[in-house]
Amino acid sequence: MAAAVVASKRLCFNLPCAALFLILLLFLQPGEGQKKKENMLVEKVEQMMEWSSRRSVIRMNGEKFRRFVKAPPRNYSVIVMFTALQPQRQCSVCRQANEEYQVLANSWRYSSAFSNRLFFTVVDYDEGADVFQQLNMNSAPTFMHFPAKGKPKRADTFDLQRIGFASEQLAKWIHDRTDVQIRVFRPPNYSGTIALALLVSLVGGLLYLRRNNLEFIYNKTGWAMAALCVVFAMTSGQMWNHIRGPPYAHKNPQNGQVSYIHGSSQAQFVAESHIILLLNAAITMGMVLLNEAATSKGDVGKRRIICLVGLGLVVFFFSFLLSIFRSKYHGYPYSFLIK
Repeated sequence: MAAAVVASKRLCFNLPCAALFLILLLFLQPGEGQKKKENMLVEKVEQMMEWSSRRSVIRMNGEKFRRFVKAPPRNYSVIVMFTALQPQRQCSVCRQANEEYQVLANSWRYSSAFSNRLFFTVVDYDEGADVFQQLNMNSAPTFMHFPAKGKPKRADTFDLQRIGFASEQLAKWIHDRTDVQIRVFRPPNYSGTIALALLVSLVGGLLYLRRNNLEFIYNKTGWAMAALCVVFAMTSGQMWNHIRGPPYAHKNPQNGQVSYIHGSSQAQFVAESHIILLLNAAITMGMVLLNEAATSKGDVGKRRIICLVGLGLVVFFFSFLLSIFRSKYHGYPYSFLIK
């Protein structure tokens, strides 16, 4: 009987102890797990900051992408450029997009607002083909935003075909997705200054050699032609080409089709600027013919023919110019003759 009493007392004493032990176990285990996650997060952030200190854009393979971009925990946003920069891929657009991407990443790295909230990375197809397969991605370049929490949404994929890949447009998209504002700083380009200095030197040398016969300075036709050349160069986008350095045209690696007109209003090819220059010149020629037909005092039949030719040049080539604008600025409602 005494033994039974003692056993019951021991049982009554052990039950609260066991309950207390279970409660402590339940509270301590999540704390240790949380601490482990925090340590892992700190380690990942430190590693990303170390890579960012070496280069603005962090190169990723499949393993690094899964660990630092896809796998939790993560309290930072990651911008990933999926590209194919190897020469055998012959992706000229990838090289242009990469240059703009580097400008944007450098602007963020050297800005006063730089922090561990945002990182720029790149995954090349030849270094991370498994990543392309995992994301069902079959085109490059592609820009994606991986938020600090949750999975990427549809808006986290940059609409490159519609907007273009200019650094300013990428910065605006990043601001919409992350609330991080990046002011784009482009490296200075002194080639324009050198070209201007050479032009001034050439003109000065010509004036010196012909200092005894300067009647050509008063030639109005010559000055008018020079002014038109400057206007055509500026309105066709020659300065854009000078700053951006785009390719002459783009050849689609999948079907081999060559595009001379860029599909976005934020970019253009060299061939496109030449086409615009010729169209503007044709429209100007039409206006000159119309003016000649109205002001000359020659044969009426000849003036009528000149008027019809000038009107045809203006109408046809202006319609062609408007159709190119419609193809670049999507949603523009107006057209004329050519759609």
